[in-house]
Amino acid sequence: MNRPLPVVVGVDGSEAALRAVDRAAEEAASRGAPLRLVYASRWGWYEGAALAGDLEGPPERVDAVEIVDSAARRARARRPEVPLAMVTVAEEPEYVLVRESRTAALLVTGSRGRGGIAEALLGSVSLTVAAHTHCPMIVVRPEHADRVRPYGRVVVGIGDGSATSAAVRFAAEEARRRGAVLEAVRAWRQPARETPDAPPAVGDHPSAHELRAAEVLDKALSDLPAGVVARRRAAEGHTRTVLADASYAADLLVVGAERRHRPYGPHMGRVAHGVLHRSACPVAVVPGPE
Repeated sequence: MNRPLPVVVGVDGSEAALRAVDRAAEEAASRGAPLRLVYASRWGWYEGAALAGDLEGPPERVDAVEIVDSAARRARARRPEVPLAMVTVAEEPEYVLVRESRTAALLVTGSRGRGGIAEALLGSVSLTVAAHTHCPMIVVRPEHADRVRPYGRVVVGIGDGSATSAAVRFAAEEARRRGAVLEAVRAWRQPARETPDAPPAVGDHPSAHELRAAEVLDKALSDLPAGVVARRRAAEGHTRTVLADASYAADLLVVGAERRHRPYGPHMGRVAHGVLHRSACPVAVVPGPE
């Protein structure tokens, strides 16, 4: 029998990363998969200098060992039955996590800002990895862990790109595993008229746009696994805003990430980028075909 692929979580010693470890341990337990704790940094010797002096060891090595050991203790306390592997690598974390995603069932990261406005934004590592990941990736922000109760609801954004099918499959499996309702959301907008008093064009009535959105939803959910309870919702507005609003009563928000190749490399679409910053619940980014 084939061994299940691991759930990989990036750790860096921060509280945000430890919250990600909690989530990753739960995800591994629900999948019957091992958990792989990964610490990667070229700069650990600066942060760990004092600790290394006390322990008479190389600063970068002492710092890495303590960070990974702390994460392992957290994971074992949360889910003692989950097999653990621990990895420390002297490389940039973005490169290491993207590489790990090639052989993972799921990648989990936290996020942390650095004061002021940055506290409301996603960390650069998570954004970079989300734009390049080869497997689904869940991003957990500190405020997500403080939510009091589950809502029994997984929301998936239904777009027009090739990543939507993969996002729906992932979201349906998450809903099945959690015993949750799958809610598929499609945003629609009425095109602006040239002048306020101009008559609507043929087929430009709001009800026509809503009807087309409903048809897209039906097509996206036409091949769901048995046992998944699904709801469809077409909502007027910008996609990022509609999905961010839906996240306030969801346990997980799932979006597809279209690969948009730019001169400086792959980049996520605006929707995935926007909800990663604004979602009130953890976000799963599911990559489209490469």
